[in-house]
Formats: sequence, C-alpha cells, structure tokens
Amino acid sequence: MTARSSSRRPSQEPAPTRGTAVRDTSPEAATGRSGVPATFLPGRDEPAGPGGAASPTAAPAPAATGTPPSAERPPHQRDHGEPLPEGARPDGSAPAPEPSGGSHGVRTAPPLDPGDRDRLLSGAHHDPHALLGAHPLRGGVLFRVLRPYAKGVTVLAKGLRADLHDEGDGLFGGVLPLSAIPEYELLVSYDDNEVTVHDPYRFLPAVGELDLHLFGEGRHEELWQAMGAMPMVHQEVTGTRFTVWAPNARGVRVVGNFNYWDGTGFPMRSLGSSGVWELFLPGIGEGELYKFEITRPDGTRTLRADPMARRTECPPANASVVHASHHRWQDAAWMERRGERPVHAAPFSVYEVHLGSWRPGLTYRQLAQQLPAYVADLGFTHVELMPVAEHPFGGSWGYQVTGFYAPTARMGTPDDFKYLVDALHRAGIGVLMDWVPAHFPRDEWALAEFDGRPLYEHEDPARAAHPDWGTLEFDYGRAEVRNFLVANAVYWCEEFHIDGLRVDAVASMLYLDYSREPGEWTPNAHGGRENLDAVAFLQEMNATVYRRCPGVVTVAEESTAWDGVTRATHHVGPGGFGGLGFGLKWNMGWMHDSLGYVSKEPVHRKYHHNEMTFSMVYAYSENYVLPISHDEVVHGKRSLVSKMPGDWWQQRATQRAYLGFMWAHPGKQLLFMGQEFAQGAEWAEGHGPDWWLLDPSYSAEPDHRGVRDLVRDLNRRYTDTPALWEQDTVPEGFSWIDGGASEDNVFSFLRYGTDGTPLLAVSNFSPVVRHAYPVGVPEDVAAWREVLNTDDVRYGGSGVGNPEPLVPDATVPWNGRPASITPVLPPLATVWLRPV
Repeated sequence: MTARSSSRRPSQEPAPTRGTAVRDTSPEAATGRSGVPATFLPGRDEPAGPGGAASPTAAPAPAATGTPPSAERPPHQRDHGEPLPEGARPDGSAPAPEPSGGSHGVRTAPPLDPGDRDRLLSGAHHDPHALLGAHPLRGGVLFRVLRPYAKGVTVLAKGLRADLHDEGDGLFGGVLPLSAIPEYELLVSYDDNEVTVHDPYRFLPAVGELDLHLFGEGRHEELWQAMGAMPMVHQEVTGTRFTVWAPNARGVRVVGNFNYWDGTGFPMRSLGSSGVWELFLPGIGEGELYKFEITRPDGTRTLRADPMARRTECPPANASVVHASHHRWQDAAWMERRGERPVHAAPFSVYEVHLGSWRPGLTYRQLAQQLPAYVADLGFTHVELMPVAEHPFGGSWGYQVTGFYAPTARMGTPDDFKYLVDALHRAGIGVLMDWVPAHFPRDEWALAEFDGRPLYEHEDPARAAHPDWGTLEFDYGRAEVRNFLVANAVYWCEEFHIDGLRVDAVASMLYLDYSREPGEWTPNAHGGRENLDAVAFLQEMNATVYRRCPGVVTVAEESTAWDGVTRATHHVGPGGFGGLGFGLKWNMGWMHDSLGYVSKEPVHRKYHHNEMTFSMVYAYSENYVLPISHDEVVHGKRSLVSKMPGDWWQQRATQRAYLGFMWAHPGKQLLFMGQEFAQGAEWAEGHGPDWWLLDPSYSAEPDHRGVRDLVRDLNRRYTDTPALWEQDTVPEGFSWIDGGASEDNVFSFLRYGTDGTPLLAVSNFSPVVRHAYPVGVPEDVAAWREVLNTDDVRYGGSGVGNPEPLVPDATVPWNGRPASITPVLPPLATVWLRPV
C-alpha cells in the first residue's frame, strides 16, 4: 500500500498566479484598533472612493517578482559556513524595485515566551509553526516572521499592505485587524534590496498522516515519496518539501545555498511522535544544495546530508541536491518480458563491471554509447554493476555507502544513470547492481549518530561496530531503519528499472559473532549466534521486492553454509528458520576450490581432484551463481590468467579450459571485466582494464583477442543450449560420466535439458594430448559432434580436436554406460559435444 499526502501535486503542474489573497473588509480592518487607517490597495472587486474615485489612502502594491530567492543570486558563491559577502542576504534575495507605501495601523504583537524565543533562535524548537506565520486571535490576526539580517518585513495580501514591527534578533511581528487569515506574501527588505516571498510557516504539513503511520510501523514501501527533498506544488504554491527522520533531535533547520547555509530563519517542525521533521519552502526547486542542521540532545549542532537524498554533490563535496526526474523510459518491451521465465531456469551469464574504471573518465551517458554494445557482442545476458550508490571514498569501490538513494555523481545525474540502464535494456542486457545494506561509514556528515545518538546503527556499541571494516552495522530490529533499507531496495528496482540486487556481505549480517572473539558478542534471545533481526530484515526485503517487482532477482553473497538462503521465506528448514528468500546465491565454495585446483601444477592436480568435484555434493542445496568476481583479482590474488601455472601458452590454455568447465558446470556464470581477454595485471580502480592488450599493433594482441573470442562463443553456445541452464538447480540436469579420473586430470559429465537433450562436456587439465580417450555415453544418441573446443586455433590453441562426428560403440561399454566414444582430448582444454 502506498501512502500519499492529500496535498501533494505533481511537480510539473504550473505555478499559480500570485496575489490571489482576499482582503478583509470589516470595519475593524478599515480603521484599525489604533484609530489609524490601515493601508488597503484597490482591486477590481473593491468599492471606489467618494465620487467613484479610488480611495485617497490607496497606494500601488510592489510587483511580485515571481522568482524563487535561489534564482535571485549567483549560485555557489560560498562554501558551507563561510561568512556572508557584503550586501548578500541569507535567503538569496536580489534587488527589487522600491515599493510605494505608507504607515499602517498594526498593533504590537504579544511577546514570545522567553523560553520559546530562545529555543526558536537557537534552532531547538520542536514547533516553529506555532510561533511563526499567521495565527488568529481575539481582535485580529497575529503575524510573526523570522528573517535574520532583514531591515523590515511587510505583509502583502489582496488589497492589504502592512509593515510588521521589528522585535529584534530577526523577528518581526504585529497584529492586523482581520477577521480571517488571508492568503499573503511577505515583502522582506534589506539594506540594499527587497524580495517578495511566500511565508513557509503558513502551510500545512506536506506529508500525510498515513505516510507517518506507515513509516512508524516500518511498512512504507515507497518511503522516498514521503521523505527527503521533494519538489512539488503544495496549497497551489510551487516549492520543495523537506522531511527528515531525527527523533532524538531538539530541533532541525534546513540550510543550503538558497539561504547561504544559515538556517536561522528555516526551522522545521516535529510531526508528533513520528520523529519526522518537516518544512515546505516555497520557491525552492531542482538543483538547490541543502543539508539539515540538527541540534543534538546535548545542545550541540551537527550539519548532515539527507539520508534520503536522491541526488548529491560530486565527492569530495557532500551536500544533498534537490532533484526531480525527467527521464522518459524506452524499455517497455524489456520490462514486459523480463519475468516470463524464472531466472534459475533461464540463461544467466553476467559481466561484472566497475563503472568508474571500465573506461575511466566516461560519464553515464558516454558509457551508454559503449558498454551495451560491448556486452551484447560478447553474448552476456546481464551486467552486474559494482555499487553505484553515492560513497565518499573511491577506494572503497562503492562498498561504503553514504547516499543510499542517490547514484554517485562522479559520472552524472540520476537521470543520466537511468539513461544508461535504459540503453542496456534496449540492447537486451539485464542490469544487476551491488547493494550494501550490511554497514555504513562513520563520516560525521552522514548517518553515524545522525541526530546525536545511535539511530541507524545499533545502540550497543559492540553490536554496532563492524570489526573488519571500521564501519557501523545497521540496527535491523528498529522498524524505521528496516523500512529505510527495504524501501531502498524497492526504490532501485522501481525508479531505476534495476533487474536484480546482489546483496553484499550477507554473512556479516547473519551472525552475531561474525569476526568477533568469545566475549565480544551477545547471544540472541535463544542463546544462539544468529542475528534474528537481520534474518527478519532479509526475509522482508526479499518478499517485498519479489511481490512488487516481477522479474527482479536478488542474489546473496553469502560465504557460509547457512541453510535456505534461496529457499522461500515461508518454508521452514531443519534449523527452525524460514528461507531467506533470495533467488540466487554466489557459490563461494566452488570458486575457492576450483581456483585452488587450477592454480596447481598439472603434475600435482591429481592430489586435488576432489576440489573440482566436491561442488556437486551440495550443488542443489541452493540456486547458485559461479562467481569469478573482482574480489578474486585484487590485493595480491593475481588476475585469473596469472593464477595459472606454466608458461604464457599454458596459462592461457588453462584459463580457456577453466572457462569451458565453468560454463558447463551447473549454476549461472559471472566474470569480472578484464578477465574476458586474459589481462595479466590485477585490477585497480584507478585505471581499469588494460585495453591496450587488444590493440592490433601489440604483438601479443592475438593471444588476448583469442580468449575474448572464446568467451563470446561460450556465451552464444550456452544461450543456444537449454541443457546448460534449464535444469541448473535439480539433479535431473546433471550426470557424471567420470568424476574420478584423477590420474588423467580429466572430468566428464552430461547436462540435460527438460526435453532430455544432452550436452557432453570433457575437460582435460593435463598438458598432454589424450588420443582415443574412452568416454561412456548413453545408447540412444546415434552420433556426437564437437560444438566447442577451447583449444581451437581461433582462441590461441594448438588446434587439436574432433572435426568428424563420433559414433558410439555399443560393444564397448564404459564408465557404467552402455556405449562409448573415443574422442581426442586436446591439452589443457575443454570440449563440448552434442548429438548430431
């Protein structure tokens, strides 16, 4: 269910015409209590003066500028906290024409309670709207305005102009003899200019009660519509609604370039027990920089970026940016068909990309001109983007997030990122992104102790501190924090059309004792080590995403043997827990074991043969992805080809054989950028892949191009062969022919489609040619033909293969099969064969 404020209007709605307030025509308004006539301005509906002429006391009203204050001063003139330049005003005002006017019968306003006044001026008042704005009282309407640095403030309404009394400290007030509150504006005068503005404190809350209720319950699935900075039309006035959750704050003020980072005149109101603070600022629109100035419980202040900001400044700057999307999606065909087939029973071959270094220096829109074509040419079905949410430190690769709702500004705007996703979809490429709900950094301008006390993090310091990364873990047991994260997952899928979320560091969330020694953690209510709050959060996140976003897949990076990672949340396992509800899980065990095997010299591989076969013992316990990710090619681990022993030819041959084995093995595939062309160096985010290796002028270019050509053919054969993906997650899709030929370093197995059509894969991880090698096969296949050979000369191999069909010999049963074939096995190679 989606909560919407009844007052919200589309931001595209045109702004109303100013000056529509109704003049009070009571006798009291005409004379005032003081006996001095108030100044009224004649309009079309006003009676003329004696003899049909206008009233002699009338004076023309100053023309409203109709321009937001932020547009009336040069943008970005000051850093945060820098003193005001000479002549500048905190609301960004610009000179206006000198108005005409006269004296007015305005009574002095009742003085503010000293405590209220002090709290208001210090930014620690919970309800500034009760003190500021217009309020009816006996005998008139009280107006009070807080405009620091102003020389004077005048109330303008239809037929009315009244100067307020200066009450000191930037406060102006007065009582006008009106019977009702009119629709009014304020003419704010400074030493050298004037500006006409709407009073922010005359508006009702721009966030609905249902929004607040759902948020408090942790059930607001479109939280980004209720929180943060939202350009909108509210009570027929264009502006931006600011909302922030800070339940421990004594007060919150909005600061930004529109008020020269001085929030004195822009305090927010607390909306009851929700902990949400709100303020609608008329005239503030897209592109404005802002933060929240929070008064902590101890009275100190902190300046914070908006946790719900949908756009940010480019790091190292860290202000939030008011944003509204104008992107028009063109991927309707993709969105309609993406959920036609369950992902575990569909082709799923993933190219992992770090956008900032794939082609360093490119923007999102420039990437959209290159990345989709490259990925489509190689035949991958999906890309997985390393974290794109805003992060302050590039060296974290995006895994220490501060702006959970904002794509990083390093490569463009949120709409630019949507353009890239749109381009990938139109090229037939699905988009997964890494999502990091496990922790967040301690930057003092971000989430850590956001309102002066632990808020997003757990209140227990030992529970909050992540022992490995120096970050803070979320408090998954708090409804609002859980809502913040669940809605964030939905946000990326719905607003950016993301097709899948790969959830990072799931193991660190699931276990209370993760990387902690005895005595450094507290058991759960049942005495166990499981983080029950995190389990409930992950289940809720998965259930919500799958319910709201058909065709989306969630993928867990989970490195332990937790039971039921990809089991449905309502199916309780032997451990007493329902499944976590993920669609897929990274098979970290397969990755570790298989890379360990191929990194050994061939002569030693027979002692590690089981490392390549053990994965089939648990292959159907989860829905797996076989990942060769960025984590395996950095920090001294070496690139994929550099892990292989032997000379340069043997290294490339072993990588090719390994990729052939990987693509045939049950499970989906993931390959990190640069490994598709056998880059020899480790990845570094500073310069990305070594594209020069594919320069035709480089003497070894054919070696690297050959590996890339193999990856392209692997993907094409894979996509065209249902036996390789239809039954990845059930035993009926796989059968060993010989998993025990350790002395030969040979592995052979069959894959089956749902119609029973097989594919035969044989891998030889020995550097010798094995002629007439017997392989047992089913008796119902008349002949087999070689459809892929990683030793093909086109890939840089030696060209040993089986050009002619292989006819089974029923007189020679082998490997427990009724017939056999005797292919030649190339050195350090994998061959695939299909029925003729």
